[in-house]
Amino acid sequence: MEKKKSYFTFRLNFIFFTVFALFSILILRLGFVQIVYGENYKRELERKEDYTISNPVPRGIMFDRNYKVIVENIPKNAITFTNLGITQKKMLETSQRLSQLINKSTEKVTDRDKRDFWLLKFPTLANAKISKTVAQLYKAKKITDSDFYELKVSTITDKELKQLTNHDLEVLAIYREMSKSSKFTTQIIKNNGVTQKEDAIVSENLQFLPGIDTTTDWERSYKFENTLRSVLGTVTKSEEGLPREQLEYFLSRGFSRNDRVGKSYLEMQYNEILNGHKSKVKNITDNDGNTLETQEISVGHPGKNLVLSIDMDLQRTIEKIIEEELMAVKKFPETNLLDRAYVVLMDPHTGEVLTMAGKRMVKNNITGKKEMEDDALGTFTTTYNVGSTVKGATILTGFKSGAIRPNTYFDDKGLKIKGTPLKKSYMYLGNLNEVNALKKSSNVYMFHTAIRIGKGHYEYDQPLILKEPHVFEKIRNSFASFGLGTRTGIDLPNEQIGFKGTSRLPGFLLDLVIGQYDTYSAMQLAQYVSTIANGGYRMQPHLVKEIREPLEGTNEIGPIVKEIRPKVLNSIDMKKEWLYRVHKGFEKVMQEPGGTAYKFFGNAPYYPAGKTGTAEAFYDGPERNKFGKEPPPVINLSLVGYAPSQNPEIAMAVLVPWAYKEKEDNKIALKIGRRVMDSYFEIKKRH
Repeated sequence: MEKKKSYFTFRLNFIFFTVFALFSILILRLGFVQIVYGENYKRELERKEDYTISNPVPRGIMFDRNYKVIVENIPKNAITFTNLGITQKKMLETSQRLSQLINKSTEKVTDRDKRDFWLLKFPTLANAKISKTVAQLYKAKKITDSDFYELKVSTITDKELKQLTNHDLEVLAIYREMSKSSKFTTQIIKNNGVTQKEDAIVSENLQFLPGIDTTTDWERSYKFENTLRSVLGTVTKSEEGLPREQLEYFLSRGFSRNDRVGKSYLEMQYNEILNGHKSKVKNITDNDGNTLETQEISVGHPGKNLVLSIDMDLQRTIEKIIEEELMAVKKFPETNLLDRAYVVLMDPHTGEVLTMAGKRMVKNNITGKKEMEDDALGTFTTTYNVGSTVKGATILTGFKSGAIRPNTYFDDKGLKIKGTPLKKSYMYLGNLNEVNALKKSSNVYMFHTAIRIGKGHYEYDQPLILKEPHVFEKIRNSFASFGLGTRTGIDLPNEQIGFKGTSRLPGFLLDLVIGQYDTYSAMQLAQYVSTIANGGYRMQPHLVKEIREPLEGTNEIGPIVKEIRPKVLNSIDMKKEWLYRVHKGFEKVMQEPGGTAYKFFGNAPYYPAGKTGTAEAFYDGPERNKFGKEPPPVINLSLVGYAPSQNPEIAMAVLVPWAYKEKEDNKIALKIGRRVMDSYFEIKKRH
């Protein structure tokens, strides 16, 4: 028994000793951890992981078809603030520290900004200005926080605002920018005029400036100044951020409110491509908002580059031609309303737009002199009556509907419809077939064609009855297959299709087929004549030719990402014989004596073909209010063409609204057209 008891006591003591030893080791280990690693673990506990922050990347640049830079980015130093969730007090302290290191303009500080800042700086004084009654009502929650705050604001006098020093205003200007940022977004504090000294000193003091950083920003630079400026578009400024009307669209796609995006035309149309992909980083901070660690999640990629179909040498040359011809023709009588002209050059086989030039004369409000401004947008956003240039579509519509056949003749004698003035050509042109009707621009030939399309019968001084109830729609649908009166599909926003006359009286049908009822744009005319030139295919016009990868840090051309292929929108489904007859008529217009453009193009070495247009219209320009309800009648001039006539490589449209009044024809469309065609072939040789 004694031995058993002794053995039991030994085992019990052994267990106690083991437990004691284990506890001792645990206590020693806890002490070691607390003493040696305590501070590290304390910092770890205080650490917090912030949301992912996206950093902007350079925007893609634009080249012309010969790889000349049109739009690029100019780098510049910038100081930014990323809101990591710091308090208003901490934000103000950071603003005060930063104001000691940089100069910040105060020109954007508003009176309301000053009042809000005064309350922030002098809270005790502000509270003392509130009556006891108001304070009690607020305490009893009978006045809302916002109303109570506005009461405080209203008590601040102008004299008290003058307590804010120039330095205070500079702090306010910085604080104002910082307070715009929502949590985990980056706001630019200063990106204009940041000196190397400011950049360096801020970089050296980042540990004392929570959320502040130095970076490289950019601004858009246009190498050719105002050339094609309106079409290239604009980008929002850093202080502007996302356009208000598109805010939800961009936010849903991961943009921040203060991101810069394209807000008009090419910059807007191709924003997703030009904008690139932001770099993403995750910031780990302490409770005071100081950055402890930055982890890169994904590398940013600069925006891709656009290669445009535009030839900037040709564009600038044609813009100069327009300016010179507008200035010259203003010396003619009856041109006081003339103020603009448009030219479009297009590859008829691909739809590539080589030139879209528009110029408008405006009055300088300071000097009172006339100046030229870019109006390239007018080539597709403004429409006019264009006159006889549409007669090629009229003839082909007549062929397709069976109204006429090749070599159909009509006498050019004027038509007298009961109750209307005589409808005639500019002079009696004799007995004509469709080819010579185009050559000499017979209105009467087109009238007879339209009457037949409408299944009507003409008798002198009798009402004109058309048995085809949908004849207007029939002709307009046919015209649309060429690009007239419909969207061309150009890769730009805000294209206008033109005005369609609403009356269905037979007389207006006759106006429709000679281009004096509906309105069309210069871009539509270019697509129309391209469709005839290339054998009947309506090509979609486009400005972007290629999308290229950027070569980081350079303006060199990078690898191709996507080539914009020619796109056929529709074919006009015409017999080759029919197209040949129109081609022949267009050739005679420019290459045969008696053609309406022969005097200007008869000696052209590139064998052009085309059609002239003269439309009687009413002035509806910027000075229309001077004329009351009855605007004066004016003449619009137009010209379409292509060259060489047998194997076209270029198609052209010229449109000059309100060229003159009465009968003083100044031939400005023909003058511009000849110089434009000459310039194209001259520049082609140099390339």
